[in-house]
Amino acid sequence: MERVDNVGTRRATSDFKNDVLHRTNYGTSIYSHILRECFPDDEVVMNISGRDCGLCRNPFASGEPTLHVWIEKSNPDNVLSEEIARHTTTDHSIPDGDAFDFAELHYHQSGADLLATLNRELNLRIGEKSGWYNKSTIVNPLVPNFVNSPFFSFFSSPITNTKPSKNFTLLDAYNYIIGDTAKERTLKLRSFADAKQSRMFKAANFDYCTFSGTFTSRSDKALIQHSGLLCIDFDHLQNLDSLRSQLLQDEYFDTQLLFRSPSGDGLKWVVEIDISQVPHVDYFRAMANYLFKTYGVEADKSGKDISRACFLPHDSQCFINPKFLSL
Repeated sequence: MERVDNVGTRRATSDFKNDVLHRTNYGTSIYSHILRECFPDDEVVMNISGRDCGLCRNPFASGEPTLHVWIEKSNPDNVLSEEIARHTTTDHSIPDGDAFDFAELHYHQSGADLLATLNRELNLRIGEKSGWYNKSTIVNPLVPNFVNSPFFSFFSSPITNTKPSKNFTLLDAYNYIIGDTAKERTLKLRSFADAKQSRMFKAANFDYCTFSGTFTSRSDKALIQHSGLLCIDFDHLQNLDSLRSQLLQDEYFDTQLLFRSPSGDGLKWVVEIDISQVPHVDYFRAMANYLFKTYGVEADKSGKDISRACFLPHDSQCFINPKFLSL
């Protein structure tokens, strides 16, 4: 019985750690929270560029900028493996490790005690019935500018696969799009002259996500939780760069994510919506009408579907709201 209980405890601890990673951008927010506690007068304690946070002030080296934090896959050979924030120091002041190792050094705790402290200090609300999954975002009053991104589902290609592989955040999508994962297939897609061939290649080879929520399968009826996000598609644009600039400066909607479509002649624009006030489909219709009257462009009507699939291409110029990059 004791052996079974220990296995159960280890499993519960592992699940708890995974929940912490999912709600702290792979652990980067653990680093930023501790750095803010140590350097409260610093306006920004850590900047994320892709998966690298660069050099940060090191509280274990008198505040010298010797702490290097980055994000990497727990299993580099598996593209779908979980990611985690890790650190090293240029002065070897502390051992190399991950976000939990860094937190152990700061809080002088480990195991379940450390996880409970992180849950409380970062206001993660893990285990609370009215916690994360009832809200699209959580703002931590203890950490200025602390931002958590809403979750949505990520699906591996082909499009006929309707079972999600994992949950994604906007930062996940941004890192995927600016990274090299889809670079080769995006270039190949744009080399096709035949439209039918392009559609077949895209459907067979591009991963995709459902920005508007998490699902047990890709169907409106299988919605787990709406993300509070809406993705608007603009196809076959004549003045793509002009529209991109206009959307980024729109006076009513703050861009959360903006990138070129896989074909290269369209845009994908992700914005926040409040479905507690207006249903998803009505919000889409109102926005489509606004965009047509304001910019003279038509939004793809598929945006009205909550489970609408959005293919993820490569776009080195992808824009993400800076609030998700400055921790």
